[in-house]
Amino acid sequence: MNWSLNIGRIAGTEIRLHITFLLFLAWIGIADYLAGGTAAALDSLAFITLVFLCVTLHEFGHIAMGRRFGIRTPQVILSPIGGIASMERMPEKPMQELLVAIAGPAVNVAIALMLIAVFGLSPGAMAGLDFDSATLAQRLLLVNVSLVLFNLVPAFPMDGGRVLRALLAMKLGPAKATAIAARIGQGFAALFVALGLFYSPILMLVGVFIYFAAAAEQQTASFTSFASRLRVADAMEPSPMVLNATQPISVAVDALLASPQKDFPVLGPDGRLAGLLDRDAMIMALRERGSEVAVGEAMRPSQPLLAGQPLSAAFIAMRNRGAAAEVVLDEAGRVAGVLTNDNVAEMMMVESVRPGWRFQRRR
Repeated sequence: MNWSLNIGRIAGTEIRLHITFLLFLAWIGIADYLAGGTAAALDSLAFITLVFLCVTLHEFGHIAMGRRFGIRTPQVILSPIGGIASMERMPEKPMQELLVAIAGPAVNVAIALMLIAVFGLSPGAMAGLDFDSATLAQRLLLVNVSLVLFNLVPAFPMDGGRVLRALLAMKLGPAKATAIAARIGQGFAALFVALGLFYSPILMLVGVFIYFAAAAEQQTASFTSFASRLRVADAMEPSPMVLNATQPISVAVDALLASPQKDFPVLGPDGRLAGLLDRDAMIMALRERGSEVAVGEAMRPSQPLLAGQPLSAAFIAMRNRGAAAEVVLDEAGRVAGVLTNDNVAEMMMVESVRPGWRFQRRR
């Protein structure tokens, strides 16, 4: 189930609204309506909407800076705990990561300065201000200042944590810097969860998100470190069984049962690669369309990899497409193998217990 709704696209980046954000808006609107009537509900909804506009602009600060370094961002998702810009990758150079990380908070600084200039707000008078009695502009100023301060907490992978990792990477290298930043991030995550138990459920959710996101970032960094010395040919399943697009799905089922292979390259009538048939699509076609449906009608299009391609780049490309497996071609354009998430995961397990393991190149 897709839990987010597409509400628009800006400069090639799709803006998606997580359904929990709509539930959050409904909850705020109903609660304030019951407490203070229509005017109070509309005021709260307007404020929340403007806050998330600031959050969106914050994310587009990251996106715009990333684009300067050739990094695309297919989508940004807005949820009650903030925005998540799904960049294809993070910059490899520490200084570039530093600039991408601070670009988001810099947008909130710019918004705060604009509010001060346009509405004549006094930063000194904001210190003892009662939030509930403040004007809309004053509340937005407080929110943007809070966003800057909170995001610069060194809780990796928040912006402050990425700044920390970039600074550490300049001295220690990316792998060690990520390990240190991730441990610090998980420490802050535990603190957020503890504070959230007493003060705010949202802070607790942020802590849980940070903990698992930091672990995922560390795993990605570990993969990048070990995969940098490998090619796709080192990780692929070599010499896979190949199907023909015109064969019935029953032939594919027999092939599935006769071997451990789960993903099958499919050739067209001209003998060239036409697509990839995985186990799930095979079973679905068998259930919904019967055993005589053609393989070509159940396969998905393939964006093949090259055997000599760097493994790290190929795996990231697969991940960005949401592909669990992909066909590998040799220099002559013939099917050489299949690269799967499972194979890469197994190699990472070996690497974790025997760093520097010499993986045998597969032909």
